[in-house]
Amino acid sequence: MASKKDGKQQATSSGLAAILFRPPVLVLVALGVASTFLVPTAKQWLPDLSQRPEYLLKSTEIETSPAPPWVPPDFLRQVVRRAGLPETLSVLDEDLTRRVAEAFGMHPWVREVVSVRKDFPARVFVQIRFREPAAMVRVRNGVYPVDGLGVLLPPEDFSVTETQEYPLIENVLSTPQGAAGTAWGDPVVHGAARLAAVLKPFWHEFGLKSIRVPRRTKARPEMKNLIYELVTQGGSRIIWGRAPGVDYPGELSSKQKIGRMAKYLADFGGFDHPHGPYEIDIRHWQEISRRPLTSARRQWRR
Repeated sequence: MASKKDGKQQATSSGLAAILFRPPVLVLVALGVASTFLVPTAKQWLPDLSQRPEYLLKSTEIETSPAPPWVPPDFLRQVVRRAGLPETLSVLDEDLTRRVAEAFGMHPWVREVVSVRKDFPARVFVQIRFREPAAMVRVRNGVYPVDGLGVLLPPEDFSVTETQEYPLIENVLSTPQGAAGTAWGDPVVHGAARLAAVLKPFWHEFGLKSIRVPRRTKARPEMKNLIYELVTQGGSRIIWGRAPGVDYPGELSSKQKIGRMAKYLADFGGFDHPHGPYEIDIRHWQEISRRPLTSARRQWRR
């Protein structure tokens, strides 16, 4: 004798079967099965549109955001050559945007690939954030360009005259730890690069010559203990203090320090006037202090 439970299970099974075997459901199931087997075959029957002229473009015809003047004019050709992109691209390639983004991301002048967009007829547009030179770092065998984050830029893209247009970072003992497009690898240089980026708009107005980086010692190995100096064209030394971005109690902001330098120029007409060169300390909250550089050197030697 069948139990009530068995009766319910039979009723449920019968109801499910009635639903599944309705004509519309059977048609959908049949289409699903057919598509699984027929779509791959159908692709073989369809013409290959990826090679039609309206879907093709040369890799050297990729469009980008306007490049700033310091980026070399053959930038696009360099990207294509470095990444090994094929001469012709198809916008029907499902992997195209990723490949193009990776190709541009490899170039040392590219800080960020914001987006890659492809359109029809064949067109590819790449939105880019370019790196900007902030300073030249002097080492024993020459100078190297860096951006405001301390990333090494291609030295071959700068003429001797162009290297002289940027703030100079000196007193550096380290050398780049990688190729162009990678960080210098020395926190002292990274801090100086940030300082150069902050001062770059005022560099010539203030008559500055270089940024002197502090020597790291066992007594003061951390960035918060390192004090940077600015050297003027007339030989005065301006004690700037810690690098921008270093959080230290009582440290004036970069904006406040630049304001103090501007006020000093307005008051005295120059950092070396009237009887310089001087050692000028702009770090104090209340006032700017200065003393003849010769006296400062004698006291330092004691």
